[in-house]
Amino acid sequence: MALLSPRSLLLRASLRYLWRHPWQLGLALLGVAVGVAVVVAVDLANQSASRAFTLSTEALTGEATHQVVAGPEGIPEDWYVALRRDHGLRPAAPVVEGFVRLPERDDRSLRVLGVDVFAEGGMRPAIGGITGRVPVGELLAYPDGAVMLASDLARLELEPGEPLTVRHRGRDHTLRILDGMTPQRELDATGLRDVVIMDIAAAQELLGREGRLDRVDFVLDERRLAVLSELLPDGARLVEADQRAASLAQMTDAFQLNLQAFSLLALVVGAFLIYNTMTFSVVQRRQLLGMLRATGTTRGEVFRVILLEAAIIGVVGTAAGLLLGLALATVLVDLVTRTIDDLYFALAIRELSVDPASLLRGALLGVGMTVVAALAPAREATAIPPRAALSRSFLEHRRRRWLPLLSTVGLVLGALGVVLLAATGEQLAPAFAGLFALIVGMALLVPPLLFLSVRLLAPVLGASAGYLGRMTARGVGASLSRTGVAAAALTVAVSAVIGVGVMVDSFRTTFADWLDATLHADVYVSVPGGGAMEPDQRERLEGVDGVDFVTRSRFVRVGAGDHDARLRVFDIPPPAEDGFRFRAGDPGRAWQAYRDDGAVFVTEPYAWHHGVAVGDTITLGTSRGERAFPVAAVLYDYGTSEGAVIMGRETYDGHWDDPAVDSLGVYASDGVSTEALRERLQGAAAEGEQLLQFQSNREIRALSLEIFDQTFTITQVLRMLAILVAVTGVLSALLALSLERAREYAVLRAVGVTPRELGGLVTAQNALVGVLSGLFAIPLGLGLAAALILVINQRSFGWSMDLAVDPWILLQALGLALVAALVAGLYPAWRMARTTPALAMKED
Repeated sequence: MALLSPRSLLLRASLRYLWRHPWQLGLALLGVAVGVAVVVAVDLANQSASRAFTLSTEALTGEATHQVVAGPEGIPEDWYVALRRDHGLRPAAPVVEGFVRLPERDDRSLRVLGVDVFAEGGMRPAIGGITGRVPVGELLAYPDGAVMLASDLARLELEPGEPLTVRHRGRDHTLRILDGMTPQRELDATGLRDVVIMDIAAAQELLGREGRLDRVDFVLDERRLAVLSELLPDGARLVEADQRAASLAQMTDAFQLNLQAFSLLALVVGAFLIYNTMTFSVVQRRQLLGMLRATGTTRGEVFRVILLEAAIIGVVGTAAGLLLGLALATVLVDLVTRTIDDLYFALAIRELSVDPASLLRGALLGVGMTVVAALAPAREATAIPPRAALSRSFLEHRRRRWLPLLSTVGLVLGALGVVLLAATGEQLAPAFAGLFALIVGMALLVPPLLFLSVRLLAPVLGASAGYLGRMTARGVGASLSRTGVAAAALTVAVSAVIGVGVMVDSFRTTFADWLDATLHADVYVSVPGGGAMEPDQRERLEGVDGVDFVTRSRFVRVGAGDHDARLRVFDIPPPAEDGFRFRAGDPGRAWQAYRDDGAVFVTEPYAWHHGVAVGDTITLGTSRGERAFPVAAVLYDYGTSEGAVIMGRETYDGHWDDPAVDSLGVYASDGVSTEALRERLQGAAAEGEQLLQFQSNREIRALSLEIFDQTFTITQVLRMLAILVAVTGVLSALLALSLERAREYAVLRAVGVTPRELGGLVTAQNALVGVLSGLFAIPLGLGLAAALILVINQRSFGWSMDLAVDPWILLQALGLALVAALVAGLYPAWRMARTTPALAMKED
């Protein structure tokens, strides 16, 4: 028989089968499409965010090979002038940069890039080309002159020549937009989005950096690199241009890997759906396949046609999934970049960029998963002898013989998953492999557990609901080849809901407890958008009547060996010391070393990422060169997964020439309410010109939790999509089951069972599958939560969290499984109750 011939009986029967079962085919296609869409959407969102960061970095770095950077004081402008004049190290381009906000849209920030246009031609081509559109004299003549992309001006509804009001460090400044650029290179057009380009002197005045530079970019060969290394000013470092960008990009790697793992979970659930679909297609055609085998059709021909069906479903479903993934990615890219903004660094670009490689990976995963999931059903179709294929009982008996093997393999995979999670050190990829081994192992255990459960429940249901109760339990067990896989898919999806729900709830509880322990001041004063408070404003506020004492904070970045470190500087009176929670180190000794010996604290994420422990030292680049600081304690901290170094103000002042203060924590005197203190502080601040914001500890706590919830929005979206795939799978399974048992139900109708009783029987079987799936999902979900909290998140971000299990989450998951099964079974139950017995008992 020529399998690929149009006249091939087997191929024609296959295509006819797919055409005559549109619901089953449609649900299979939907399962593949949703699974592929989630994977593609997450991949595209991650790629878009990474590409946006890369293009922005390349556009702002240009042709530079190295950079001279410094700490909070910056680089003396005189050093750069002397370097060019006396040593001729060129090309060299000085840069001043910072962020400003739009007063009417405080959630949007613009990057200010101050450059020397005379030095830019060989460094950043797009910026060097400004002089070709804007006369240099005009750019230098206006201390408020600026240039932006024409596309940015259009978004801001501005025309060249119109003013743009921006806010920096609590003061509003009006810039004169001289022109709108339209770069020819995509790199520049994308990377310079939301960037305000100014003459360096104007930017220094705007950003309060007079006489200082943030960095100097160089194009160096080995000879000039050696010369420059000997000429660095105090507190400055010479780094490769891509080193800083690489360290920032590494921060998001773990976050993006977590998203990819969650997206693959949807694809795993989709694999169960494909397995379901192909198994049912084999089961429903067992008589036809048996007759074809008896008349000479070979095993290989049957095997190939089943895989061909799977390939057709995979190709069509994957194509739909790619289109759906593009639409979903436009939503996810905003969620991904918003999370990166909240946790890591500003990322202004939020457009979707379509990477063909992402689409190709999604296509290969979709088609490959479909074919792999169909291998077992295809083998099943060829392994059954022709005569036995005509008997459905033979198939069910054969499936039950596999239960001991499924149990053994499931237990082995589960144990392997636990070992991988517990014994892979700091590696993240083996931990995810262990997590998936645990999931697959539990999925294999579901059919044996389902069979055992209905055997035990049959007498109980019979005693409580009579013969219909016994039929409910026995019907589920008798159709294990169909119900088992459906229950496995639903169990995996619901366990993901439990695991992620418990993880997020535990994290939120831990985060809220940390906020309660940390936010002790009555009123917190800071500059909107960040930045230093003006000294006269700070002194005025500290002298307000009703202020008991204040804490002062400064937040900067400094060099720490091969990376930049967040440095938090605190001036903390002893009464405020209980706002810090110690993970390692004796609090009494640690505070003494912090105050008297210049020791520092590190946060838990910093200690994890950089292998730092109590008793070690950290080398930081100060204004007087590199200095080593002993580590006195490791603190719990959930403000950033990057981690931070915490230093006393007196120690900081001894090593850096930076008297600035970013924020105050104000404690009220006895008898002074928080509202009264806030009003007095606001009144005092009104005497100055700098705009400040005043927040109570309750307001900061509420805002922090709101940002937390926004950060985990994408996680909630992904787990709901996994549930959608699972519900689709259950609907497919129950519909196929109803079709398979149509004659059996018809016999029941013929012997007196009413349509209402039959509908109740089918619904009860669906409900039993849903409840048992929900119960099976609870231990797996709790295991996933423990793995996510104690292993995955710890290795990804360095945070340790307490495992907090809210019984309400478990009840919700159980209800979700029940509702999913009931909703999926509504149409099959309705169909069976309305089908006439004579029609259902007809042979095909």
